[in-house]
Amino acid sequence: MTKILVIDPQRSVRNSLKELLEHEGYRVEIAEKLTPEVATSLSEEFSLIICSVPTEGAVTGFDVPWIALSNTTTIDNVLAIFRAGASDMVPKPVDVGALIKSVRSVLANTASNKTRTAPSKKKSCQRYQIVGESPKTCRLRRLIEMVAPTDARVLIMGENGTGKELVARQIHLQSNRSEGPFVEVNCAAIPSELIESELFGHEKGAFTSAIKQRKGKFEQAIGGTLFLDEIGDMSMAAQAKVLRALQERKITRVGSDKDVDVDVRVVAATNKNLVAEIARGNFREDLYHRLSVIVLGVPPLSERRDDIPLLVNYFLKVLCEEYHIPTKRIKTDALAELSNMEWKGNVREVHNVVERLVVLGSDDISRDEVLANVSNFY
Repeated sequence: MTKILVIDPQRSVRNSLKELLEHEGYRVEIAEKLTPEVATSLSEEFSLIICSVPTEGAVTGFDVPWIALSNTTTIDNVLAIFRAGASDMVPKPVDVGALIKSVRSVLANTASNKTRTAPSKKKSCQRYQIVGESPKTCRLRRLIEMVAPTDARVLIMGENGTGKELVARQIHLQSNRSEGPFVEVNCAAIPSELIESELFGHEKGAFTSAIKQRKGKFEQAIGGTLFLDEIGDMSMAAQAKVLRALQERKITRVGSDKDVDVDVRVVAATNKNLVAEIARGNFREDLYHRLSVIVLGVPPLSERRDDIPLLVNYFLKVLCEEYHIPTKRIKTDALAELSNMEWKGNVREVHNVVERLVVLGSDDISRDEVLANVSNFY
């Protein structure tokens, strides 16, 4: 029987949704918030999660299909929810019919996706391509081509939003491990008390909520690439255990005394100056040297402004395809306006702005539309 988790701070909402979904034949668990105990079993126990999202602040997604419940339905909030990976969104107060329809649709799509064949390596490379023809972008692509076929560890450095994850994925896709898994860990998003279980897994009974054995990210990445994003935010205790895993190519699950061999390539990324963090006592120098066999710097958009028009047109095409609408065009003066902006958020900010224009703009996006829908956000 399909098992669903409902997370909502209001007891009345939790209980009402539980009763509704159980009447539809689903097994339902409820929680007030995402506690460490709940988090340890998400990817293995539940087929679907229904979760209230905050009115303000960052929206965090899950590794399983999920439906967002939101009090706010502004364009920015909706876009943030779907960028966090939500399969659907239902406004609050919840319409019973809309929620049941959404649950059935998401579960049906999940079952359908499991039967589809994996995309070809060529299509994956296109999806995660690095856009731009500036000298610094071309140099970065050449370095990736040189580094990717090896098993050397890579440390990717750059400001937020520059595309460090894209670089990591290109390294994986152009490597001899491209047929293996690409497993990503956001070190900044995992609470310190969960990081060890998340990376190395745990045995049944290792702690109160460990109701079954669970493989960690290192084991999940065997034969492929493990991407440790925001490595500079990892706790010192976790750094020591990662260092051992890199040195010995072995890990030990929480609650076990047996070593597990892990054949993985580790690629790490950070927006911090790790040398300065070492001096402050926040990062282990020996781990830094283990990770930084090859260091790739991803330049900020301010150092490759010639790439902005290419990025805008690329995102226009990709986002229109995602929204299943004819590709929109952008007028020359509108493109010039976008090219002259600062883009402190780098490529990620360009993506977000173009997405806003795709949603709100006409078929031929004008300079006035750019000024009306973009400039007022700065």
